[in-house]
Amino acid sequence: QVQLVESGGGLVQAGGSLRLSCAASGRTFSSYTMGWFRQAPGKEREFVGAISWSGGSTYYVDSVKGRFTISRDNAKNTVYLQMNSLKPEDTAVYYCAARPWTVVAAEATLQYNYWGQGTQVTVSS
Repeated sequence: QVQLVESGGGLVQAGGSLRLSCAASGRTFSSYTMGWFRQAPGKEREFVGAISWSGGSTYYVDSVKGRFTISRDNAKNTVYLQMNSLKPEDTAVYYCAARPWTVVAAEATLQYNYWGQGTQVTVSS
């Protein structure tokens, strides 16, 4: 069982940066692939990116490549989403998620077993 709690959301101007954190409970955090998703009002929840259990492999959706970076610190049971060059279209509730399998390129919500409650990111123009 893994419990996830996101933090770090807020209001930022276009072009700015935010770093989201996802703190996990559970002794097996280091064995999970971790993903980030987002959901804008009236839209489906969409995949943003994921990181392997070791942190050695990452995978991103095209719209955030070069702007967002996922990292993790297994000693702290935490995964991060660094977001730079933010755009108004990045406005959404951001969720972290965990899956106990090694494939990083997992974009479907059904592929993840555990979810956080989400944190709001608002980018003003």
